[in-house]
Amino acid sequence: MELYPLKFTPIFKERIWGGNKLQTLLGKDIGVETPIGESWELSSVEDNISVVSNGFLEGNDLQELIEIYMGDLVGEEVFEKFGLEFPLLVKLIDANDDLSIQVHPGDDIARERHGAFGKTEMWVALDGNENSRLISGFNRDTNKDEFLEKLENNTLVDLFNFETVKKGDVFFVPAGRVHAICAGNLVAEIQQTSDVTYRIYDYDRRDSQGNSRELHLDLSLDVIDYTKVKDTKINCESKENEPVELVSCNYFTTNRLLINKPLGRDYYSIDSFVIYLCTEGSCQIGEPDGIKETMKKGDTVLIPAALNSVEIIPFSEKAELLEIYIESELD
Repeated sequence: MELYPLKFTPIFKERIWGGNKLQTLLGKDIGVETPIGESWELSSVEDNISVVSNGFLEGNDLQELIEIYMGDLVGEEVFEKFGLEFPLLVKLIDANDDLSIQVHPGDDIARERHGAFGKTEMWVALDGNENSRLISGFNRDTNKDEFLEKLENNTLVDLFNFETVKKGDVFFVPAGRVHAICAGNLVAEIQQTSDVTYRIYDYDRRDSQGNSRELHLDLSLDVIDYTKVKDTKINCESKENEPVELVSCNYFTTNRLLINKPLGRDYYSIDSFVIYLCTEGSCQIGEPDGIKETMKKGDTVLIPAALNSVEIIPFSEKAELLEIYIESELD
């Protein structure tokens, strides 16, 4: 049988800083009262592999699909490079409190230390409040010695570049950049498939058993980029019914689509899967003469590489989606 737009069962992650917006604003069926910080929408991280929730492939996990369909699912070039590992991890993050100040290694160090990929990521703000902000890099050039001195004196905050956040804002966070999502933010995160995080500072918080979370200062010191950050917030124009590029890097390309009428998208020129994440409104998506899937705010759909085109039909006055894929290295 032919492939079709695939939906997956979200994987919910309890976090000490989590809240309830995934349920109240995005309608996620969480089923527990504990604070949930993350919904892993699409993942092939070990022990956290997404499982199909629609169609005849329901119940199969993402790695099984790659093993069966190979390039038809992810693209020939993607399959040749990544094998059975899906190269991207898509999350929704609800920060009811500040996340830890952290950094991620690049590919070389992550591979050497952990046998894993590095972690370059991006954020798109889905909701916030008038005080929402985040940390992205340093506000001036610094170095390891000053960093440690500030950490010892509890004045590390003096070095950080704080960014105000409003709904729709886009941020790019390359590996090596110190960062933290702060309280009040609901964001979509697109990243390399990696769960390697070095926590630098966690506000001396304790979990329900009174335990502090593990820090990784020694590992982080030779990973951090100590230079002043530039252009952390992406300036992007707003256009209707055509893609607007938000981020294009070695690991993924992400476009924003704001549509108020049926829109066709062709993928003949890319050798990749395409992920759609609905950030506003609702729509229907699928091949013009094939199986279609309904999406609402917070839903994620994977379009297999074998589907060369889709039609997106908004149900609401307008629908907004993120469109994510991997550019061919042969272009």
